[in-house]
Amino acid sequence: MKLRFAPSPTGYLHVGNARIALANFLFARGHGGSLTLRIDDTDTERSRPEYDAAIRQDLAWLGISWDDSFRQSERLARYAALAEKLKAAGRLYPCFESPEELRAKREARLKRGRAPVYDRAMLAMTAEQRASAEAGGKRPYWRFKLSDGAREWRDLVLGPRAVKLNAVSDPVLIRADGTPLYTLTSVIDDLDTGITHVVRGEDHVTNTGVQIDILEALGGKPGRLAFAHLPLLADTEGGKLSKRLDGLSLRSLRADGMEAGAIAAYLASLGTAEDAVPLAMEQLAARFDFSRISHAPARFDAAQLLALNRRTLHGLDFAAVAARLPDGASEAFWQAVRGNLDLLGEARHWWDVVAGEIAVPAIEGEGDFLRAALTTLPDEPWDGETWKRFTTALREATGRKGRELFHPLRLALTGEEQGPELAALLPLMGRTRAMRRLGVAAGGG
Repeated sequence: MKLRFAPSPTGYLHVGNARIALANFLFARGHGGSLTLRIDDTDTERSRPEYDAAIRQDLAWLGISWDDSFRQSERLARYAALAEKLKAAGRLYPCFESPEELRAKREARLKRGRAPVYDRAMLAMTAEQRASAEAGGKRPYWRFKLSDGAREWRDLVLGPRAVKLNAVSDPVLIRADGTPLYTLTSVIDDLDTGITHVVRGEDHVTNTGVQIDILEALGGKPGRLAFAHLPLLADTEGGKLSKRLDGLSLRSLRADGMEAGAIAAYLASLGTAEDAVPLAMEQLAARFDFSRISHAPARFDAAQLLALNRRTLHGLDFAAVAARLPDGASEAFWQAVRGNLDLLGEARHWWDVVAGEIAVPAIEGEGDFLRAALTTLPDEPWDGETWKRFTTALREATGRKGRELFHPLRLALTGEEQGPELAALLPLMGRTRAMRRLGVAAGGG
């Protein structure tokens, strides 16, 4: 079993193509197969080396590895050779219509109530007409003559599928400048590298019918490839997510503080009836199954991802996050705050609470109570029982209990209405810092 993930280096990876990469990776690893990273960079105007590098970095950050990799720009001679084979067989034919002429043809067919399928007018062109066009400075682009009938396959996700080729325009495979397009290069690469399973988005279903036809024209056996088309992602209202994908790149999610493990677990569960739970990659691979994916669009919910990120953080031990915590942060600090974090970056604030400076409000009307707190604050050393001793003594001295007792103390000591347990924070904070804050807060009278 051999799979491939084939991004174009024309931008950063977003959650949509990260989901496709993950599906390929999990299916390959779960079945003892291999994964090829193929960089589809034949679009020389839009492809950028920095995006190639970013794609590799983002995949590695997500936890996806590959067994081999190549760029399509390294194989141009191979594509040209097989294009010549298709020309010789009469399956690639030259075309000279301009974009304006094609647009006019399309509009005319639509006005007549006909499907806007290319009319194959260039097949009737004589050698003399072609020579005249080229003499006039025109350079042909090349279309593939599709077979009659339909191409059928049993999709691993969608079930039986068929594409009627007479309802599809003959695809352009070679641009006028001689560069090949994805529809051709992908088929050649899949043949040459021994790909057995093609996993991609549902928007490629028509492409698959066309590419099966091209594969057979190149001498391949259509049955040698299995296909799995994942329904596209929708937003929480069921609308297309594509308009928002630029803001949902792996790079931006990482910058926002999302954990790679949370993103992987969430994307692996999308479209299934399974709850997303934080799992290691090998566990995700073991339970990944195309038969569990719904035919309906999968709804991407940022709130669900954030909730899973929270669960992921809560389960991480200190060693997994130590390098990303503020300098000096200890395991005791991590144990104290991790249960209150949505994003790891929020730990910075709680480190300031226990080890730095924060803005403490002067709490109006609580001066007497907070001054009583200052007098009952235990001497150091402090430990996990200090908070209990302190609040017990303060309750006895003031008669307060419940929220009336605890809320002013939390606000004075942390500047926040809620947060981690003060029993864990107080020993990290230390007596000097606690006294200073209680004094400032008592200034409210």
